[in-house]
Amino acid sequence: MKAAYYIENGGPEVLIYGDVADPVIRPDTVLIRVSVISIEGGDLLNRLVTPPPRIPFVCGYQAAGIVEAVGEAVTRFKIGQRVVGFNWSGSHAELFAVPESFTYPIPDDLDMDLASTIPVPFGTAADSLFEFGQLQPGETVLIQGAAGGVGLAAVQLAAQAGAIVIGTASGKDRLERVATFGMHHGIDHRSENIAERCMEITGGKGVDLVVDMAGGKSTDLLIKSLRYRGRYAVVGAATGELPSFGFFDLIRSSLTVYGISFGREMHTPRAHALLADIAARMGKGELKMPIERVFPLSQAREAHEFVANGHPFGRVLMRP
Repeated sequence: MKAAYYIENGGPEVLIYGDVADPVIRPDTVLIRVSVISIEGGDLLNRLVTPPPRIPFVCGYQAAGIVEAVGEAVTRFKIGQRVVGFNWSGSHAELFAVPESFTYPIPDDLDMDLASTIPVPFGTAADSLFEFGQLQPGETVLIQGAAGGVGLAAVQLAAQAGAIVIGTASGKDRLERVATFGMHHGIDHRSENIAERCMEITGGKGVDLVVDMAGGKSTDLLIKSLRYRGRYAVVGAATGELPSFGFFDLIRSSLTVYGISFGREMHTPRAHALLADIAARMGKGELKMPIERVFPLSQAREAHEFVANGHPFGRVLMRP
């Protein structure tokens, strides 16, 4: 099969498009003939910093398509069914082998491109806000990196749950676009002080919850944006910089910090029910995910470069 793979860590230039062996079908495998690949933040981070456990290493978390074959122990899926799958590697290819417990049916009324964007972004956003963040109606949440895939998912889910949503993005134009997804207050992190603006918006109280997709140098400002006994959900490090928390910063304000890794929850009945609900809501048009660009898989280098440096709004997809 054709795939995008690498043999060493590095920037997008390490990606190679070529032939690799087809995936092995194990008893619990759902083999997906890939129609569309959603590029996730972890795809880029792993390519940069996580040594490949084998080479050639086909990267990628998430893709949607048609079931090509199933292992002998699979009971929930059949050949020809439309599904979206998650795995820790392998999505950047014509065939994607996924355990049955990490495979999710696509409703008939849902476009496959949109379905390909659901599990990681919307599941991560929901867990950050509700499962861990314990967000309640009327509370205020600050979403750092609101114009990305997880950020836009979080904006919609929080707003529809009755929270007051503050989002950060770069520039007035992007903030105006995010506002159409339910954001109540926007902060341009390039020209405004995040902590000062949050205090203005909340009347000096501070926000109840921070959901941080970006990491990097803004962590201190995000900590200062929180109220006493506030909560901080650590989702990712889109900037590539890995910040640390000041021990006494946490103690002085009695803060709670959550680390979010939805990938470790996605096989559970809870996660399956959550993703089925999100898929149904997206099928009804209640939730959206903008698609910034679609690349052929043969241009995986260019696609990764665009995700890393092009500031896409929403998600970037690839097609084999």
